[in-house]
Amino acid sequence: MKPRKSLSVSLVALCAALYAVLGYLTYLGLFAPVIGTVRFWPSVFVPATFAVAFSPLIGGLGAAIGIFISDMAVHGNPLLSLSVGVPANFLGFYAVGAVYRLARDERRVLAGIAVELVATVLALSALYYARILDESFVVASAVALAFTVTPMVVARQSRRIVFAGSTGLMLGSAIIGVGVWAYSQFFVLPTGQAQLPAWAALVWFVWTYLTEIPFIALFVPPTVRVLEKAGLVFEE
Repeated sequence: MKPRKSLSVSLVALCAALYAVLGYLTYLGLFAPVIGTVRFWPSVFVPATFAVAFSPLIGGLGAAIGIFISDMAVHGNPLLSLSVGVPANFLGFYAVGAVYRLARDERRVLAGIAVELVATVLALSALYYARILDESFVVASAVALAFTVTPMVVARQSRRIVFAGSTGLMLGSAIIGVGVWAYSQFFVLPTGQAQLPAWAALVWFVWTYLTEIPFIALFVPPTVRVLEKAGLVFEE
């Protein structure tokens, strides 16, 4: 069953509004750590839920519109938002919904999650041993990974969602990392930084992924289950 066009438009608008509002509340002080221009972003569970429950396009468009509204309220740089934030959010959350619908084999799901988590740990280790990140970041990352893995152990049905969320975040985080670094080579970031070293892209990738994946793992599976019981989940 697919949602009608009018319902799809309404769901995109709702997703964008919730994403923008929760994101702006983050900026006002509800979970506020920032590295460079990349914010701590618990509101990612909103478009991830829409992408899984309704469709990849609804989640992707809602995220793209929502992040643009939030960016305009926070730093007011449309070029940075349109060149980095908007495509990262659209492609990342579209991928969440698409991977969720394609990932049916549990062994492949578990293998995929393992590969992605190991890759993240290796990137984190490289940054730590290069003395770019300190021990507190490593400890916080370990806690984030623990919160990511726990839902998959407790609830088997969460694994597919966590894998889809992880894969989409990998894509979105990579776009943000490379995009913000590339932007800094030609323009001044809202923080006043410019021409940052290449390793900054890896830092933003790791930061973005590790500060967002726990919220998808913890909040999206139970939310989707509630929507399923209410008959509000659409499969394509």
